[in-house]
Amino acid sequence: MTSNPSDSPTPPPAGTGNGPAVSHEEFDALFDTVRTWGRWAVADRGAWNRVSPDHVRRATALVRSGTVVPMARPWDTTAGPDNSRPALHFMSDLGDVEAPEPATHKDFIAVDYHGKAVTHLDALSHVAYRGQLHDGRPARDLVDSRGARFGAVSTLGPLVTRGVLLDLPSVSGSRWLEPGQAVHAADILAAERTLDVTIGEGDALLLRTGSVRRRAERGAWNPDAASAGLHVNAMPLLAERGIALLGGDGDSDVRPSPVEGVHSPVHALAIVAMGVPLLDNLDLEALSAACVGAGRYAFLLVVAPLNIPGGTGSPVTPLAML
Repeated sequence: MTSNPSDSPTPPPAGTGNGPAVSHEEFDALFDTVRTWGRWAVADRGAWNRVSPDHVRRATALVRSGTVVPMARPWDTTAGPDNSRPALHFMSDLGDVEAPEPATHKDFIAVDYHGKAVTHLDALSHVAYRGQLHDGRPARDLVDSRGARFGAVSTLGPLVTRGVLLDLPSVSGSRWLEPGQAVHAADILAAERTLDVTIGEGDALLLRTGSVRRRAERGAWNPDAASAGLHVNAMPLLAERGIALLGGDGDSDVRPSPVEGVHSPVHALAIVAMGVPLLDNLDLEALSAACVGAGRYAFLLVVAPLNIPGGTGSPVTPLAML
């Protein structure tokens, strides 16, 4: 993987810079290969069923220095090319109304968090493919104006497990991956060797492409048009490893999509086929530095979504502890 930063990223056409093009028929065959339907009794927790108390105990042993690294981006109330639905933040009480002491200050927040600006968790109800949610459940019957009755974020609850950071720019010797650059299975294997870390069952895999750093230095762009991320040919490897969670500083999908007629193929494979929730829009810059300082790329990860009955996901502040 090499990087050639530019002020105005131009997305490569599918099948060139972002990897080989994949037909709809090839994608459907891949989907059927990696799906885990019928595997777990509590189907709408999906791959989080892989994380046992033993996983948690082993993960807590990774906390040595006590360093805690939050990975959420700031609450973004400013519209831009990567924030078409800005979050809201208003003061609802400024302490200027006569009342007994002490005075209080209150605020109101609201957000349409699925998108490119807010750090959030995608629950299993967030994505349907071929009309089906994970485990083959019919989306139209289970998600309506009242929310989701299968795959809700409230069913997931918190996740505490071993996190693994694959710091891809560090591996390639670049400042960031260019928007539109695809990450393949071979890149993941090379990163494991270089960083001396191995993705295991029940792990949360986090991919750093350096998009946060690029945005800070070069300005915002439209990540729906071009973003670094996984090519679908990397997903069988992650299915084989048995990950419980996938996340990154983008939304895990390379864009433009390499799959004909499917705009977010990694979302479909991870959430619908594999039952793996996604963490989108992380800020992994501080974690990258912390991992370099610690000399290791595995840590304790804690993700605690809001308890929203029927919710298709939640804003989150994931924590890495080293």
